[in-house]
Amino acid sequence: MAKPDFDAFIGAKSADLFVDSTGEKTAGYLLWGDGVHLLGERQNGRLRVRARGRERAGWIDEDALRGGKSLLEVYFIDVGQGDGVLIKTPDFRHIMIDGGHPRSAQNTGKSAADFVDWKFFEDYGLDEITLDAMIASHNDFDHYGGLADLLDTAQEGELDTQEIHVEAFYHAGISWWTKPDGTDRTLGRTVVRGDAQYQVQLLGDRASAENAAGPGGSRLQGAWGNFIGKVVAARRADGQPTSITRLSHVTPFLPGFGPDDNGPVIHVLGPVEFDVDGQPGLQKLGADSKTTNGNSVLLRMDFGRARILLTGDLNKTSQQALLDFYTGRRLEFQCDVAKACHHGSEDVSYAFLQAMAPAATIISSGDGEGHDHPKPRVVAASGAVGHLSIEDDEIITPLVYSTELARSVSIGNPKALRISDPDSDQEQRIEANELQRVTIEFTETKPGALRPAKKQRVLSRTKLVAGLIYGLVNVRTDGDTILTATMNEGDGSWAVKTFRSRF
Repeated sequence: MAKPDFDAFIGAKSADLFVDSTGEKTAGYLLWGDGVHLLGERQNGRLRVRARGRERAGWIDEDALRGGKSLLEVYFIDVGQGDGVLIKTPDFRHIMIDGGHPRSAQNTGKSAADFVDWKFFEDYGLDEITLDAMIASHNDFDHYGGLADLLDTAQEGELDTQEIHVEAFYHAGISWWTKPDGTDRTLGRTVVRGDAQYQVQLLGDRASAENAAGPGGSRLQGAWGNFIGKVVAARRADGQPTSITRLSHVTPFLPGFGPDDNGPVIHVLGPVEFDVDGQPGLQKLGADSKTTNGNSVLLRMDFGRARILLTGDLNKTSQQALLDFYTGRRLEFQCDVAKACHHGSEDVSYAFLQAMAPAATIISSGDGEGHDHPKPRVVAASGAVGHLSIEDDEIITPLVYSTELARSVSIGNPKALRISDPDSDQEQRIEANELQRVTIEFTETKPGALRPAKKQRVLSRTKLVAGLIYGLVNVRTDGDTILTATMNEGDGSWAVKTFRSRF
């Protein structure tokens, strides 16, 4: 598998990429752990490097590389309403957890696939994407849609990379099945035992997926079925079919990321699996949406002393069930960094938030979506139950981030309209005082909407998006110090916070 061939890594918490070997004009900004290619020039205490792009070169201070090494990096991608997380280990293994809605349902026209494509093609300089693991935390469209984009090589012109390899795919088991009469979808067969009800029609390994995504038999329904079909068609770097595995607490570690493997250890804490008459079952937690969310894959990643908890769309009922199941072992949930459950929904157990006690909480929320996430009480609670650290009379932690709040747009006003004639050098220009005669017909796709709405507006009363900064939240660690960073909307530099792990 191809890996980037960086010559050195940034050792400072952040570093300027200067235009020249002298002066303060910047061409960009680098973060702790960013890889650089040395171009062999040294002047005035600066080194010429290529960084953050195949063609992007500049100068950095030599001191910025002192002590630099490859880090564990976690990217919480701004996918609007939904989740998308890319993990890069120090030895350049990559795990993708969820991907938000597909780009066709994104008002930006971008999905998590586009960030992953940028990371491999521009930052690494590779022509192919290799994921050591792809994980769908559960079967909701705002979590797997962007993963489908990544696997859909037929979308010509959407990705710069030429190929994608997925070594292993993991899922929670609960799936959307076609009802026998074909009229609607269902989560499948249930079994009642005592006071509990269990979903027992679970998607399993590769053979199970091939059967469920193929003709005949019990068929997966709709977009989820189409997605699993793409997973079945995926290939590893050696050309063999991608392995497919259902995850639960019965599998204590993500395969390849256990205590005896190099790099971070990834614990599988949920969903909790029950033995139901000799077959695996997951607890039904109420309505279908409560059940799919509540049985999300729950992972804790340990690296050195650092702990990161990734929670999918866990809800109050499932969190209370997890607290009961892990009675006497609730420290399993304590962490330095937590991805907030269910985008900051109020369907949350505050006792579970207390059990996590994170130093930093990352909320993946949508701009303009109808759920109004994150909820104010959850933002407040995330701060109230977070680990408090004060140094020099300043609060170091808790920190609370939201991808929606980290996103920003620059708005412009139209001043003139120029229309070029492709067959000549002629150009028609419509000045500002005439723009009220120009009507734009357009489509608007609200976040998560499946169909765009047709609209029109007079150009003189239309605002233009002149620039967009996505709400990406960076988390990086060497196993001791943890860095969190978001991009400043003013100049593209990084707002950086650092703190020490307490484990």
